[in-house]
Parts: sequence; structure tokens; C-alpha cells
Amino acid sequence: MSVYQIHRLGADCTAVLWEIEESEEELHAQVTLTVPEQMELIEITHPAQRVEWLACRAALRSLVQTYWSYAGLYKDEFGKPHLIGLKAHVSISHTSGWAAAVVHHSKAVGIDIEPFRDQFVRVVPRVLSDEEISHANGDLHRLAVYWCAKEALYKLYGKRQLTFREHLHVEPFADGAGLLTGHVRLPDDVRELKIHYFETGPGMLAIAF
Repeated sequence: MSVYQIHRLGADCTAVLWEIEESEEELHAQVTLTVPEQMELIEITHPAQRVEWLACRAALRSLVQTYWSYAGLYKDEFGKPHLIGLKAHVSISHTSGWAAAVVHHSKAVGIDIEPFRDQFVRVVPRVLSDEEISHANGDLHRLAVYWCAKEALYKLYGKRQLTFREHLHVEPFADGAGLLTGHVRLPDDVRELKIHYFETGPGMLAIAF
């Protein structure tokens, strides 16, 4: 078992960060895959991506089975994952060598893990609003926080037809802040959400709900 950290964010929300140390075969033995999941796994040809995909489900199973029986995942028409037979909300994320999962008993939730990388500078114009660009001021660390937080918001919302720059917003934050305020702003859906942010594991972990 490769649970690296557990984050308890109140009575109803728990996240797990998983350091991937297992082989594909070892991870496969830890999870229950539905037929659609088995078909999805078959379509993943890159060995490392297969391991990360399985590690997400192993991490999620380790959380869910604390409260309920884990019967696998299904995806809705937008590709958002849901627990079979349970009303709790979940989100998963992975990057090289790491996987993460979160369960919230009653609210939509989103999770993202990211390493620090120069890519954040290159994607600024299409990801950040003018206010966010001004606040980041070219600082790689702040850009990384914005990126990770917005990815978590996107996964929480769970639908398409929205852009990071126009529809997802993160309020300016103090360096080192662990709690951010985010917004989803669409003509028919406006939400203010909290984003818990940690520097850990591969670099960053953000959880929105």
C-alpha cells in the first residue's frame, strides 16, 4: 500500500495522495474494474499511463472502503467519474509517479496534482484572466498555484463548454496561503468555492469543494 498522505478537510471530505511504487499487476489486483473500465484500460497503450490510471482507482478504493463497499466507477456523458451505487462525490488525478483521490459525502469536489514546470509560463494567456496575470507577475510559483487550483475547479464543475480564462477564477492570494477562494462564472451557473492547496508530493495538490 502506498498512501503517502491523507488530508481530512472537515467531517465530510477526505483526500489521499498516493506514491506509486507498485507494478501494474499489483495495482490491478487491488481494484474492482467494471467492464467499461476494463475496456478503457485496454485502450491505454502507454505502460506508465496504465499504472497511473490504476493507481488512481487504488487510491480511491482505499478511501471509499473506509465508509462503504467499493464497486467501481462509471463516467457520465462529460467524462466525470462517479461511484457505482453511492451518492458520494469523487475526483481523481495523476501525474508521473503519483496519484490522488478525494471523496466528499455531499458536495461536488475536484482534485488536481501537478509538478512545478515551465509550462505554466507558456499557458498564461489562455488560462489566466488579466487580474490573475497581474497578480502572478510572472512568478512561476504563483502561476503554478493558479493552474492547479483552476484544474481542481474544472474537475469539480465536471462539464464542458467552459474555459479557464473566462469562466474559472481564483481570487488573489498571499504567498504560502493554504486556502484559496475560487469562482465558476457562467451565464446560468455562478458559484463561490473553497480550494485547499498544499505543496507536497510531486509539487502541488489542490482540492476544491
